[in-house]
Amino acid sequence: MITAIVLIKTSVDRIPEIAEEIASVDCVTEVFSVTGTYDLIAMVRVGRHDDLADVIPGRISKIQGVEGTDTHVAFRAYSQHDLDAAFAIGLES
Repeated sequence: MITAIVLIKTSVDRIPEIAEEIASVDCVTEVFSVTGTYDLIAMVRVGRHDDLADVIPGRISKIQGVEGTDTHVAFRAYSQHDLDAAFAIGLES
């Protein structure tokens, strides 16, 4: 499974509608409205790298109001348990 984090700039007057439309795209598992440079973040999970082209430029970028995307492909996933353990290294109980 390949996970891509897609940072999305949109027309600010249509953020909720655009988020709903992106969320309905196959392989998009979550869409978050966020503060900062980007308006939305979408999590995309596909079986092959080639599938990213079908989902991101092929579907998400073509949604009316999407002004641009910046995609980051994940190398490895860490569970909350793993993160808690990593930050606890060296701390006494």
